[in-house]
Amino acid sequence: MIRRSRWVAHAAVVAAAVIFGSTFVVVQDGIKHARPVPFLAVRFLIGAVVLAAVVRGRRDVPRRPGLASAGLVAGTLLLGGYLFQTIGLQYTTTSVSAFVTYLLVVLVPLLSALALRRVPSASTLIGVGLATGGLFLLTGKGVALGKGELLTMGCAFCFALHILVLAEVAPRFDTLRLNAVQLGVVGAACLLPGLWLGGYRWPFSTWLAAAYTGVMASAIALGLQVWGQRQVGPTRTSLLLMIEPVSAAIIGVIIGEHLGWAGAAGAGLILAGIAVAELRPLLPRKNPDRYVMLATAEGTRSM
Repeated sequence: MIRRSRWVAHAAVVAAAVIFGSTFVVVQDGIKHARPVPFLAVRFLIGAVVLAAVVRGRRDVPRRPGLASAGLVAGTLLLGGYLFQTIGLQYTTTSVSAFVTYLLVVLVPLLSALALRRVPSASTLIGVGLATGGLFLLTGKGVALGKGELLTMGCAFCFALHILVLAEVAPRFDTLRLNAVQLGVVGAACLLPGLWLGGYRWPFSTWLAAAYTGVMASAIALGLQVWGQRQVGPTRTSLLLMIEPVSAAIIGVIIGEHLGWAGAAGAGLILAGIAVAELRPLLPRKNPDRYVMLATAEGTRSM
């Protein structure tokens, strides 16, 4: 039963990654008839309302002070990330956007090292080098990155900071409540500006795109990720979530985007760089019992 439960947890994280990857095409299609800011307002308000309805039925979890301020900080970073990503999707392909976004998995240990004033490990530096080289191959533009790639790099930076903030505040609050607040912050911040930045007169297909991303990605997929991480552990979860850019690239090819051999090689280098930066040695030579205890503790820690 324990082994089966772990397999189900793995499947939940993989399913979340596939759903996340599917949103790149949906968002790119949605913003053909809607400007990014009003689209984000509707998407995140839908997600916040869905989560608020779920939270309202959970009376067994007490509220803790500080939730609003924590949600405000996390939501502001989330807002910046999605603005960069959604605007960047107007100038690049879905596959490139997905892979550049996932450079956040490399940025997280780097930013963490800067905050702690510790030199990154050799594996982190190697991973950064591989991922950077892969980025150049993937975009096919050499050192001169385009507008879409640079905007999406801003997205990766904001999301990396968002992960670091959540590492601090998430253990103190109920996950669903914190997520509902931060989604509400993003939606509310975009709602009024959206009236002047494009408005909300959209075709039905765009409303469907906003509803899909709001419910499936912001509410359901994130719930699957958090639930699965309770057994899978944060490090392995981050590796499984790499399926997100892979699924986005596959979907992009299916709908007619051309990746090419150089792009495929670049994508492979980015995945290799992320894996090298995130993987830990399986067993150190000294004091293996201590490693086992640390690994067990990591595997039981939730987001």
